[in-house]
Amino acid sequence: MFRIGCHLSASKGYLAMGEQAVAIEANTFQYFTRNPRGGAAKELDLKDVEKYLEFAAQNDIGSILAHAPYTINACAVDEGIREFARNTMADDLRRLSYLPDSLYNFHPGSHVKQGAQKGIELIAQTLNQVMTDSLTTTVLLETMAGKGTEVGRTFEELQAILERTDYPEKMGVCLDTCHVYDGGYDIVNHLDEVLAEFDRVIGLYRLKAIHLNDSKNPMGSHKDRHEKIGEGSLTLEAITRIINHPLLKDLPFFLETPNELPGYQAEIRLLKSKRTE
Repeated sequence: MFRIGCHLSASKGYLAMGEQAVAIEANTFQYFTRNPRGGAAKELDLKDVEKYLEFAAQNDIGSILAHAPYTINACAVDEGIREFARNTMADDLRRLSYLPDSLYNFHPGSHVKQGAQKGIELIAQTLNQVMTDSLTTTVLLETMAGKGTEVGRTFEELQAILERTDYPEKMGVCLDTCHVYDGGYDIVNHLDEVLAEFDRVIGLYRLKAIHLNDSKNPMGSHKDRHEKIGEGSLTLEAITRIINHPLLKDLPFFLETPNELPGYQAEIRLLKSKRTE
């Protein structure tokens, strides 16, 4: 089945997001666990969660993806910033325990001149402090475009984090098409080769989700500027190959394109028309 959705606002709760997803013909969705710029999350409404789970079962909404706020930096120089990341992630994972089979995605962080190796060690340390034996949520590292001192710009950096974690079986990767292309991986002309490299370095069994975005910039630009589907340098032709690729087509796809709901609905309809299953 083609699992396709987009980023939705969590301001009105889970049931409202589920209803919005169905209204725009999506069968999954992504949302921020709290304000993307950081801060406390509002109290979890367990009645809303229960109603959402019933609605999701009735409407065949697949596993959803919770996105951590951009402000957390698990490898910051400042211990206070790292503590904020730990507390935020631990709280997010506690909340997600009420939503079975959820995915939790986060940007690994920026090492801020400490060096990638130090950043990798600190990110793994943070994960080992917030993940537990009882965790039911799969935690995903996102592929990054490589701007500034971002960690996660290469498959090797992501693998270096994964191999240092205490719960590798509870972890995976979210591949962002804009990020990975801006990062220098040619998924337009050499998709098979990029996937073979991912498999060699990380293992395709760890690929759990795809952020489906076009890019405003050329390959290797390290800019991280998302574009609407078919209007950027990835092209609709390449994106069509991605959603139909036998190694990718059964993964959930999440749009993060610069759109409002009508634009997302139009992209979902377009992508459904391009599926060959």
